[in-house]
Amino acid sequence: MHFADFAAGSIGGACGVAVGYPLDTIKVRIQTQKQFTGIWQCFMTTLSKEGVHGFFKGMFLPVTTVSMTSSVVFGTYRNCRQCLCQLRGGPGTPNTKLEIFLSGLAGGVATVTVMSPGDIVKVRLQCQTESMRTRKGANLPKPKYRGPVHCLLTIVREDGLLGLYKGALPLILRDGPSYATYFLTYSVLCDWFTPAGRKGPVVFPEWTGVMLAGGLAGMAGWTLGTPMDVIKARLQMDGARDVKRYTGFIHCIMETVRVEGSGVFFKSLGINCLRAFPVNMVVFATYELLVGFLRTPDSDATRPASLGFE
Repeated sequence: MHFADFAAGSIGGACGVAVGYPLDTIKVRIQTQKQFTGIWQCFMTTLSKEGVHGFFKGMFLPVTTVSMTSSVVFGTYRNCRQCLCQLRGGPGTPNTKLEIFLSGLAGGVATVTVMSPGDIVKVRLQCQTESMRTRKGANLPKPKYRGPVHCLLTIVREDGLLGLYKGALPLILRDGPSYATYFLTYSVLCDWFTPAGRKGPVVFPEWTGVMLAGGLAGMAGWTLGTPMDVIKARLQMDGARDVKRYTGFIHCIMETVRVEGSGVFFKSLGINCLRAFPVNMVVFATYELLVGFLRTPDSDATRPASLGFE
């Protein structure tokens, strides 16, 4: 993988995390805690009890690990595309839509290896509604985790190293198909928005097309990935408060449907799409801008694609 893709993807991903994190916190809380019944109610409750800080719990770790995650995504995605090109017709042969889809699928599956530990820490801190900034003398419960590092060490102490990969199966089933849909959607939309005779849409008059393609690609990926995202979050939170409800992946699905109905799998779809559009506008615009500066004209014949829809 070229350094340009690593650097541009890392910075773009970090910008996306910063833009979308408050909505991500609301999404996770709606998925895992019955006390939150909707987006506005969750927003107001969090703001009144925890302040603005409550929306950014656990953000430090995702930002610091995004470079490693983007490295895996870009390395796998671009290498798969290049290998498929060589198998079919040699270097410089344009990728088919199926090849883009399969390469995105491989990138999404591969990224779980480095994403899962940071993701479970993020989810548990986001769902920790107790505030450490309570007034003296107030008889309120204290938070279980004091920060990302303490949360990470606590999970390892209680559940072992494998505890960091709780929810990895639904994470794979979410990110594989979602990344495949994400990259394919962006590629198709970029083809539509690219003026005839140009290799890519990254020319200043066409920035609207880049941002629109990125935002819609993010929404498409999350539309497909939301059901597995719900299961992932519930498995990651299971046992965090000394109450273990699920024996495994299948049991979590069956119990969730039995208690709350199948509609719960799309309960957070609205917030996911609301968050995905601006996040991926920023991710794609940042990535395409930086890679245009960093990459040499003959370094890669394939169209670049961005970090991901997280």
